[in-house]
Amino acid sequence: MAKKHRGGHSGGHGWFVTFADLMALMMAFFVMLVAFSTQDQAKLQVVAGSMRDAFGVQDKVRYSGVIEVMGLPTRPKLKNAAPIDPSEASANPAPDQNDNKRTYGGRFAQDQQFALATASLRQSLQAMPEISEVSKHIMMEETRQGFNIAIVDQDGRSMFPDGSKVPYERTRKLIEKLAPALKAMPYRVSIVGHTASSRVPAGPGYGPWELSADRANAVRQILAAEGLPSANIFLVAGKSDTDPLFPDNPSMSPNRRITITLMKEEPPLPADLKP
Repeated sequence: MAKKHRGGHSGGHGWFVTFADLMALMMAFFVMLVAFSTQDQAKLQVVAGSMRDAFGVQDKVRYSGVIEVMGLPTRPKLKNAAPIDPSEASANPAPDQNDNKRTYGGRFAQDQQFALATASLRQSLQAMPEISEVSKHIMMEETRQGFNIAIVDQDGRSMFPDGSKVPYERTRKLIEKLAPALKAMPYRVSIVGHTASSRVPAGPGYGPWELSADRANAVRQILAAEGLPSANIFLVAGKSDTDPLFPDNPSMSPNRRITITLMKEEPPLPADLKP
């Protein structure tokens, strides 16, 4: 009767199979390194597009405080919000009506100067340790009108007492710290107050319109006391709850805010300029 062989591969070459697999994997790894060292941009874009289609992309823009720690909730950034007739659509966007009225050189110089000014303002604010402590209440955003510095409420921690135009002491100190940076800018400042939507009816003779305007004026008074000239004030207004930061949730606490805007205005023309 023949005896059965037990255990191991015949010939004792089991370790060689594992070693050959390891060498094959290392060879494939080095081939990939060489392939990626000389990239073909066209093929790389095709691969990136395939990955994007397979896994999706994040199309939400996150607006947060000065420091990305426990910032504001995600807010979508609207693009091309105005309805356009399909027959008038074009793949080549044209400049808007306001841009047609301005010379390219003047607009480029103005945009460049404004970008430098806002970068300097952002850097000076981020360098303040007092601002870092309340960074969750500050949101910076550049818009078509200018550079916004919004002081917003958070859940359980507001900037003003309910129904009051007098800010908390921490809010006053924050605005006082903003004043020197704003005073150093060569642009005028707009101050707008906002409230959140509420189901509680407003009191007689004093509602959200009056409250938002009074809060904006209180901020102006604090900035003026810190040396901001009245000539640097472009606008002081209240918008009540008509312009929420989060339109999908108008009663959300961050909708209650004060927006200080560094206005992007036309560059002044020399008095002796002749057409």
